[in-house]
Parts: sequence; structure tokens; C-alpha cells
Amino acid sequence: MFRLMPHKFKALKRHFNQRPFRLLDVGAGNHSATITRKWFPAVHYTGVDRDRSYNNDPADFAAMDEFHEIDLTTLDLRALPDAHYDAILMAHVIEHLENGDDVVRALVPKLKPGGLFCLEFPGRRSLYLPSKKGTLNFHDDPTHVRLFTADEVAALLRDCGMTVRRAGMRRDWTGILFMPLHAFNAKRFHGFVPGGVFWDLFGFADEVIAERVVDTLSTAR
Repeated sequence: MFRLMPHKFKALKRHFNQRPFRLLDVGAGNHSATITRKWFPAVHYTGVDRDRSYNNDPADFAAMDEFHEIDLTTLDLRALPDAHYDAILMAHVIEHLENGDDVVRALVPKLKPGGLFCLEFPGRRSLYLPSKKGTLNFHDDPTHVRLFTADEVAALLRDCGMTVRRAGMRRDWTGILFMPLHAFNAKRFHGFVPGGVFWDLFGFADEVIAERVVDTLSTAR
């Protein structure tokens, strides 16, 4: 079946293309390792999740180079080396964390200078969208505990010494163009059209892309 590159990968694709890079995927459930490896065959993939069995199977773990089962809310990230990763991907995770801002601060030192931090999360607009199975309104998912905005997350990353490359509503025009096809396929294979099919059209999510251009560990000493 024809599939477009997931939007969360597009900043990584622009930055690394097919070059090898070390990725820390924060929230590695839902077969994320297998999907990531499809688009970036040369990636060194490290997954982090609170529950290793969250929609992962043996093939997904085979696609990982490393996996760490960590409750992020404890802020105990000693298992992850500092200044080690070329990119951190955190897609639809911080809205599930009461202390998501503290988690982001704790993750920044794990990036190499020049590394990318790519975040995606429901934006303020999601509060006013209609409810739909598969999440179109922020409150459709009972595990959502805190709303973040692009401006808030961008300010947080700037305070950590990072340069923000993009902050705003996620709008993937290719995804919008192919939305009827995605809706048809979802209805055919799952029996319903989930809310995620409409995220780009209605502006459900915000995204922030930032670069660690200085060694903030050194400057903090």
C-alpha cells in the first residue's frame, strides 16, 4: 500500500538525508523503530519508552540498536549518554507528562552540538476541534494531561541554549492533498476514519524544531 513519509520525519530527512545519524526516539511504541528504519536505513536507533510492550513486537526490537525502559517523569536519564545523539525525536509525548517541560530540559544535554530536537504535540487549536475516534480533540485521549504551545516549547528550548529553527502549527500540504486516499484506506482496513487523518487539515498539532548550536554543558560549568 502506498504510504507517504510521516511528517515527524521530514525535518530529519532535510537535515540528514540518507547519511548515518544517531537518533534518540523518545516514545518508541507503535512500531516506531520499524517505521523509522524504513525511511532511514542507516540510522543508529535508540528507543525510549515507559513500557517496552506498547504496540511493539519482536521485529520492532530487532530494528532497534538500543532500547531503554524509562519512566521519563522521574527525570532519571542516566542510562542515556550526554552529547551523544545527532537528533532527538519526541512526537506526541509531552502532552502525556505533567512535567514535560522538565523532561525536555533533561533531554537537551543528550544532544551533540549541532544536533536537532524535533517535537510534535497537540496545539491550542486542538481544544476547539470536534471529537472523533482516534483523537481530533485534545480531550479525546484521556491520557493527555497537559497542553503545550509552540511558543512555550520554543521559549523553553531557547532558555536551554538552543536555536529554534521552526515553531508553529503543523501543516503538511502533501498530507492534505492525499487525505482522501488516507481516509479511504483507513475505512477499508480499519472500518472507520480516525481523527489523525484530519490533523493537517484542521491544524491539530504544533511542532518545534531546534538545533543545539553550542555546547551548553560547557557553558554551564
